Amino acid sequence: MGPIKGFKRRKRQPTRRWLNRTSYLFFFFHHCSFFGASTSAFGLWDEFSKRISGPLSQSKGSKSFESVFRISRKTFNYICSLVKQDLMARQSSYTDINGKPLSLNDQVAVALRRLSSGESLSIIGDTFGMNQSTVSQITWRFVEAMEERGLHHLSWPSNEIEMEEIKSKFEKIRALPNCCGAIDITHVLMTLPTMDPSNHVWFDQEKNYSMVLQAVVDPEMRIRDVIAGWPGSLSDAVVLRSSGLFRLSEEGKRLNGKKLNISKGTEIQEYIIGDAGFPLLPWLFTPYQGKGLSDLQIEFNKRHAATRMVAQMALARLKEMWRIIHGVMWMPDRNRLPRIVLVCCLLHNILIDLEDEVLDEMSLSHHHDIGYRRQSCESFNPSASVTRDELSLYLTGKLPS
Repeated sequence: MGPIKGFKRRKRQPTRRWLNRTSYLFFFFHHCSFFGASTSAFGLWDEFSKRISGPLSQSKGSKSFESVFRISRKTFNYICSLVKQDLMARQSSYTDINGKPLSLNDQVAVALRRLSSGESLSIIGDTFGMNQSTVSQITWRFVEAMEERGLHHLSWPSNEIEMEEIKSKFEKIRALPNCCGAIDITHVLMTLPTMDPSNHVWFDQEKNYSMVLQAVVDPEMRIRDVIAGWPGSLSDAVVLRSSGLFRLSEEGKRLNGKKLNISKGTEIQEYIIGDAGFPLLPWLFTPYQGKGLSDLQIEFNKRHAATRMVAQMALARLKEMWRIIHGVMWMPDRNRLPRIVLVCCLLHNILIDLEDEVLDEMSLSHHHDIGYRRQSCESFNPSASVTRDELSLYLTGKLPS
């Protein structure tokens, strides 16, 4: 069974898929203004900032640009540079309620406010002085543009040097060697008509309608692999086995780099870590389960949990920063929602790549799926179980040399 799909790409790239996005990650940023190259651009920028922030400050107190949009002006400029070609490729008829045409910055501001606040179309429309349909159309055009232009910010490490750096940073957390990522799953909640039988597949174990988001993150909470669109009724293990990550890893096309020699005749391949809801695999280590665990097993679980927390914090930050996927969405378009989730992940990574100072002011939490009990998967690969035992011995210095 594949994820619930149904959306159609724009005709110029009909074969492009939205799941398991990978591309070569590179850092690109230069300060850029879209009001012209002259020094008067800064005055226009200030005028824009005041115009956008003004209505909010009257009702919610004085607001800086950063607090209104939850990103810095530098990041805002960069995002504008990404989507400019697509948003300005054709003349739009978007105007505010006074008939004033909306500029590139106006459109990006509207879309970012919608994604970051999670407020309704009517509230966003009132804030920016435009009707609901305009807010909806602008937001969707922005999502399409980000899909086209921002994918290089979400990729699996493309070379050995980059992967070795990730391994080194993971090992510094609690000494897990050769670890390449942490995986976790969260739910995007929805309100759907209960009388429609077709909606039953979205009804999850906690009696909510939800869509699943699975992500693998690096030590800096950057999302490296993502899949969205599966119904919340499916278990974490089923979602994993249905992903491109699983297929590539099982085929040896991912997590196939340097092995770690921990003793004579014992090697540890590259792996990621996940909670007990995932199966234990040669490339996915889960914690020991059950009662009466040995001291060695308990110590492994402590290291595992401390390292895995980076994934929990990343998803908590993602949903806190881009609150459109944080609350309960009212009858969303389930064909478009996975693409909105993807763009939120891209924006999440952009803030990290650009070292946006707004992140420094955010408190860190690991609670991203409040109300959801941890799942348990009994499936395991026998050789992976042996390897985990050997790794546990290695971590405590008890593995024979």
